[in-house]
Amino acid sequence: QVQLVASGGGLVQAGDSLRLSCAPSGRTFRSYAMAWFRQAPGKEREFVAAITRSTGNTYYADSVKGRFTISRDNAKNTVYLQMNSLKPEDTAAYYCAAREGGSYYKGWDGYDYWGQGTQVTVSS
Repeated sequence: QVQLVASGGGLVQAGDSLRLSCAPSGRTFRSYAMAWFRQAPGKEREFVAAITRSTGNTYYADSVKGRFTISRDNAKNTVYLQMNSLKPEDTAAYYCAAREGGSYYKGWDGYDYWGQGTQVTVSS
């Protein structure tokens, strides 16, 4: 069983930066592809970014491309989401997720483990 603990959210102003962290426990996360999703009130959960297990290939939603960067540190067993040039529309609860097998997948239903979510609020 894998438990994911996400942290780093907060209240910032438009244009600011935040870095989210996700640290799986229970098993090494080298075996998993990792991703971040977000969900705003009244909206569906949406894909933000993903990183594969072995090659470290990264994928982004168009809405965050060029502003957000996903990375993983296997030695620290941690995945990060660096968020720059934040906009009010980035306001949401952000969730990290782990997918067994390590390959890229965009849909939330393809992930096996989820963190508890960390809130990001961007004021204008």
